[in-house]
Amino acid sequence: MEGTPFITVEGPIGVGKTSLAKALSDHFNFALLKEIVDENPFLGKFYENIEEWSFQTEMFFLCNRYKQLGDINKHYIQKQQPVVADYHIIKNLIFAQRTLNEVEYQKYLQIYNVLTKDMPKPNVIIYLHASLDTLLKRIEMRGREIEKNISPLYLKQLSLDYETAIDEFEKQHPQIPVLRFNGDNLDFVKNQQDLSSIIEELSAVFNKGAYNHESSK
Repeated sequence: MEGTPFITVEGPIGVGKTSLAKALSDHFNFALLKEIVDENPFLGKFYENIEEWSFQTEMFFLCNRYKQLGDINKHYIQKQQPVVADYHIIKNLIFAQRTLNEVEYQKYLQIYNVLTKDMPKPNVIIYLHASLDTLLKRIEMRGREIEKNISPLYLKQLSLDYETAIDEFEKQHPQIPVLRFNGDNLDFVKNQQDLSSIIEELSAVFNKGAYNHESSK
């Protein structure tokens, strides 16, 4: 792995991306980048009527993530300060391909390609996946009002889309390590040993690079 550590945590809704990113940020003393979700004014309407509100929802996310990643690049990565994020910009295409019609998707893809051309790219991806039952339980536990109308069928398909996208990403970017963890078997929020095992695997990736980054703890 080359360059300043820039780790992204990805996976379907409810799998624990933000919780893990925060834990890794605390452990390694990395800057934390969290995606903007609750501020999206279209998201609640999107879960109620995907077809009607998908384009507005996806464009809001794309523009905000573009701004966030630009700021992170300027204020942290270019200054050799490591960052861990609870999303990868690739998720925009995962959601857009599923929710937009063909005409909308082609328009969206043109804008996406322009905006992401010069974005900083992560040098490690942590991919979290879990069964539908686990995802639904975790979504219910966190009790976000905007997520109460998520369809189980939509969530199941989203998980399959993630699997396809991550597989394709690995083929296209063999130089970027992808660490996969099953959320059905790991509870890194309540079980310190599970978190430690993830940290050990991530540290092993660091140690293969041109530098070693020691934990702050």
